[in-house]
Amino acid sequence: MRITDTPIPEWRNVDHDLFEREIVPRFAPAVLRGLVRDWPAARAGAASSQAACAYLRRFDQGAPVEAFLGAPGIGGRFFYRDDMVGFNFEKRRLRFGDVLTFLAEEDAPGRPAVYVGATPVAQCAPGFEVENALSLIADKPAVPRLWIGNATVVAAHFDMSDNIACLVSGRRRFTVFPPEEVANLYVGPLDHNMAGQPASMVSFAEPDLDRFPRFRQAMAAAQVAELGPGDAIYIPSPWWHHVEALDPFNVLLNYWWDDQPADAGSPLEALGYGILAVSNLPEGRREAWRSLFDHYVFKRDGEPAAHLAPGHRGILGPSTPQLRARIRQFLMQGLARG
Repeated sequence: MRITDTPIPEWRNVDHDLFEREIVPRFAPAVLRGLVRDWPAARAGAASSQAACAYLRRFDQGAPVEAFLGAPGIGGRFFYRDDMVGFNFEKRRLRFGDVLTFLAEEDAPGRPAVYVGATPVAQCAPGFEVENALSLIADKPAVPRLWIGNATVVAAHFDMSDNIACLVSGRRRFTVFPPEEVANLYVGPLDHNMAGQPASMVSFAEPDLDRFPRFRQAMAAAQVAELGPGDAIYIPSPWWHHVEALDPFNVLLNYWWDDQPADAGSPLEALGYGILAVSNLPEGRREAWRSLFDHYVFKRDGEPAAHLAPGHRGILGPSTPQLRARIRQFLMQGLARG
């Protein structure tokens, strides 16, 4: 079933200035065609999967990586088991070179699905990041991470950080959804998921529209792009994205970064605290607290402390390490009382 014909907007010849001035302020995904076409790794990937594999082997030092392994019957879709207690794959520590050897073998029916994700390049292929550097975000605190596998499917999810993903070998199809589509994506458990972030329960290959009827609305709001070696995509947090690796050998490098200070806390953890403290209140009281959240957190009425002198704004003052430590202490004390 075709999800959408709407393409993700594209840019070419993107440099740092264009990225910061035109793309980031949109707060929406953007395809960056040919962004890393001059990488040696992308040139190898454009030539053939064998050339890409040989290039990666240059950097192999026998480091272990965590791999997801799934039986042929899962169709490459890493997901929950039917009982929702466990998952339809196992995690195993393998040597990076052994993963390359397996993926380099001729593809055939009945081969297991293999997926290595979010592995720091400096850990598994040191030196790769030097020859294939991304100057576009050289000013960001981003660690390059390697994703490698065969034809696999990652369910729609969001990342906690902004993301640029760069294709090195193989083709991938990205389907993205705005954050406000959350109700139409039928998201699984927040605290029990495949890789840390909640994911959609809908199979995009065969969506069960009787069970998930609002997914029709998500389909109408989706945007899609297919990327190949040398292309990249920018996905701001928390946009939802579903990723399909389309070839027997796929390599991607991604960069996550967050402009928030490391000690500012996690919005997902804040959401969990909100579920604990607010979500089960009576409806009238819950709606009253919505007004307070809109005012103080989402600032729908402007700066909530603008009428107070700077010295009297308390935790509504400008964010500083000292103030963030004070807020964290306040929250920890409240949780300890529970």
